[in-house]
Amino acid sequence: MSPNILILMVDQLNGTLFPDGPADWLHAPNLKALAARSTRFRNGYTGSPLCAPGRASFMSGQLPSRTGVYDNAAEFSSAIPTYAHHLRRAGYHTVLSGKMHFVGPDQLHGFEERLTTDIYPADFGWTPDYRKPGERIDWWYHNMGSVTGAGVAEITNQLEYDDEVAHFARMKLYDLARGKDARPWCMTVSFTHPHDPYVARRKYWDLYEDCAHLLPEVPAMAYEDHDPHAQRIFDANDWRSFDITEEDIRRSRRAYFANISYLDDKIGELLSVLEDTRQEAIVVFCSDHGDMLGERGLWFKMCFYEGSARVPLMISAPGMEAGTVEAPVSTIDLCPTLCDLAGVDMSDVAPWVQGESLVPLGQGGARVSPVAIEYAAEASEAPLVCLRQGRWKYTACALDPEQLFDLDSDPQELVNLADDPEYGPEVEGFRAEAAARWDPARFDAEVRASQAQRWVVYEALRQGGYYPWDHQPLRAASERYMRNHMDLNVLEDRQRFPRGE
Repeated sequence: MSPNILILMVDQLNGTLFPDGPADWLHAPNLKALAARSTRFRNGYTGSPLCAPGRASFMSGQLPSRTGVYDNAAEFSSAIPTYAHHLRRAGYHTVLSGKMHFVGPDQLHGFEERLTTDIYPADFGWTPDYRKPGERIDWWYHNMGSVTGAGVAEITNQLEYDDEVAHFARMKLYDLARGKDARPWCMTVSFTHPHDPYVARRKYWDLYEDCAHLLPEVPAMAYEDHDPHAQRIFDANDWRSFDITEEDIRRSRRAYFANISYLDDKIGELLSVLEDTRQEAIVVFCSDHGDMLGERGLWFKMCFYEGSARVPLMISAPGMEAGTVEAPVSTIDLCPTLCDLAGVDMSDVAPWVQGESLVPLGQGGARVSPVAIEYAAEASEAPLVCLRQGRWKYTACALDPEQLFDLDSDPQELVNLADDPEYGPEVEGFRAEAAARWDPARFDAEVRASQAQRWVVYEALRQGGYYPWDHQPLRAASERYMRNHMDLNVLEDRQRFPRGE
């Protein structure tokens, strides 16, 4: 029988905090228990360090240059198969509770059910514009107010959302246990925490009062000491308008860690339902991208540094051994991995899927191909690309100097080796690999065309009647609880789990 699958996705979780499961000092007992029975990928990376592009890549197994989801307002085409399509086609019941940041009129992308709306808009309003380099679009760009405003609250926009995501996911897991649908299921539960704003509930905030990790390892650098892309990120985040103090940094990181503990509680609730209802399932835990958390003065994501691009990734599945995999892997590998675990054939689209199944790595196998990452959204003025292989990370952009970092000797990425003659062979090798994968001029032209077209469409659709694409969850009230077309005796028996105890 095909296995059930539970995918637990979080937002903006820094993978360096998961060197081998959650760091020892994190208060995350449920994730630590999950890690103990999982294949743990120490060096997991996003396909793109931004929400919508990273998630489209995770779902499809393809990078933004293939999906066309370059930024947080780029449409995810309905014609691109996702793991939800592949599994549903093979007979799975596919369900989503929570965020996936789909842009466009298709708000399902293969999911048969979507239990909540999204937390972010589905239209083209957040489109960057390469025609206006350096422009900052104030009403939706990140700014440092998330840092200066860090602290405690019992309810926020994001807490309300994740409370709802967990509630409907929990109720759905109970419903699946009742056995009314014989199909195997794949359920994706996608939270918005620990994404900024850095605000947490008091019970979780208090866990980190004496935390020894409230300051970054690499302090803020002078603006002129940053690489050109990092400088563009500072400008996009309007850093000159804010005075960031050490206390702001401490409070922001404390709230971030607190929200990891909040998520741990929510995930624990879901795993408890599985156990209590005797449902067996493969469990996957991942994030869409990371958060720099003040390292070198950078916050949020949008770059290829480890804090932004590296993500936690764990898979608990029969046939995959519990333990650590050192080889770099990507979230784009999850689509073929899920299909592999479910026994689903992807041969019809195999030539276009860029990800690789991770199942062999969980069985002691090796990986030799590099991990590729792309970025072409706000704070960029031309596409950036990255290759991660072995100990090396290589980055390139038509506007910027190349970078090569040795992550074994320089995990903080402070020494760029790209111009050092000693590392010329490595640079040449990565340069050739990048040239084989990407045509920078074509990539740039495609991004610009997409942006320009979306600006026209968005401005047109905001004139006159406005019909947004945001997902509206539908619940048939006449089919819930007790109604007069139902036999009460049958209803009570069907809705009970377990029956007869």
